[in-house]
Amino acid sequence: MNSKSGDELVQALAKLRLLFPEWRFGQLMANLSTAAGAMDANAVWDLEDGQLLAAAYRLIENNEARLSARA
Repeated sequence: MNSKSGDELVQALAKLRLLFPEWRFGQLMANLSTAAGAMDANAVWDLEDGQLLAAAYRLIENNEARLSARA
């Protein structure tokens, strides 16, 4: 992973924390891994950073209304 994509992934995780404050961090990672295509807990080791970033962007896009609804 290059530092730019790493920074993007960290920023996406921060946004997901805002969207889903009820999720513990482990839940966030498990749900993100599932969204990226991991079918079991061990599959997270095989996911590429790009897959996680794409899944994070999809989750953010599909759930941004949650922030508006809370405001």
